[in-house]
Amino acid sequence: MHTYVRTLQLVASKYAPSRALSYDVMHVFKTLQLIEEKGHVSRDILRNELSLGEGTIRTLLRHLKMENLVESSNAGTKLTEKGHSFFSDIKASIPSEMKLPKCSVALGKFNYAVILKQMSSAVKSGIEQRDAAIKLDASGATTLIFRNGKFLLAGTKLDALKNEHKIRKLLMVGLNPMDEDVIIIGSDGISEKRAEFAAKSAALLTIKNHEKH
Repeated sequence: MHTYVRTLQLVASKYAPSRALSYDVMHVFKTLQLIEEKGHVSRDILRNELSLGEGTIRTLLRHLKMENLVESSNAGTKLTEKGHSFFSDIKASIPSEMKLPKCSVALGKFNYAVILKQMSSAVKSGIEQRDAAIKLDASGATTLIFRNGKFLLAGTKLDALKNEHKIRKLLMVGLNPMDEDVIIIGSDGISEKRAEFAAKSAALLTIKNHEKH
């Protein structure tokens, strides 16, 4: 398994017998992403952005500190040197993401796409990615494989964007895919945030599966 996925799972695990944690690896990834983008973040920002309670945020940050990935001061929480290096490893696998309008392959009112570099071997039919999104109460997720200049629907040879020229151009410019990259589009009818979380959760599952191939 990719070292960073193992660490994300460790942060999302119980360190001692207690009630089950109410966050998972997707929340850990999003936390590190927010801190990397903003430099410093407050617990209030994390609570609002992650839709988690105050106690859960404190636990998440405590686990990150135990792995020496973040540190806190009066200015807020920031990444440590190890945290910056750690997040760079994740970014190498998930370098880009973007919002998408509704289209034939992204059926939600809100749609969010992430790209995974060179991980087509970890995808079968796309059902696992869809199920990961549904577990978060999102509408679902669509998984595409970029191959020979086409966005193929996972598990098929169907060019899913053959007649979606606008969406194809958006993905080409926004994600800059190369052969065997994977694009996961999370969708939801109510929440933009849930669509984003669905895509990221499905992406992290795919990275985990990548080591099996």
